[in-house]
Amino acid sequence: MSDRRNEPRRRSGRMDDVARRVELDDTDRRILTELTSDGRVSMRVLADRLNLSRAHTYTRVDRLKDAGVIERFTVQVDHAASGLGTSAFIAMSIRQDSWRSVSEGLRSMEFVDHFSLLGGDFDVLVLIRTPDNESLRQVVLEGLQSLDGVRATRTWLIFDEDRGGLRRSTPPTER
Repeated sequence: MSDRRNEPRRRSGRMDDVARRVELDDTDRRILTELTSDGRVSMRVLADRLNLSRAHTYTRVDRLKDAGVIERFTVQVDHAASGLGTSAFIAMSIRQDSWRSVSEGLRSMEFVDHFSLLGGDFDVLVLIRTPDNESLRQVVLEGLQSLDGVRATRTWLIFDEDRGGLRRSTPPTER
């Protein structure tokens, strides 16, 4: 049996997701910014950085977790150092009635890091991380293109990534 506690919730973008949004104030945004930068920071250090009491910081973080704003705490992996040095974005065109089966296939496929349903020229964007080009070729030609409902794929090889220097996304401040 799978332990799903650490799996992120799937976001659908539907109105019921919008209805459960939480009102965030500047303190919540500062908490999210700090935790996005360092998810292992202690509550004591976080409270000091935000000039809050530890109890208030715990309460705020717990509220953000309970509301689903914070889904989980995780690490940022150096994929090349972990043996997955070849990465690519693959855009997929699919039959419009096949999103559920394609997403199930992608979820079970080795080397799929992330995928999203899109609007526009392509229907799905997939991030693949493999040990080498041969493995990437195999994933695309024998894995992705064999999924029922996939009409076409287009691959963009990633030469270099710099995720560490970018500002992490946090909700916008009130206007």
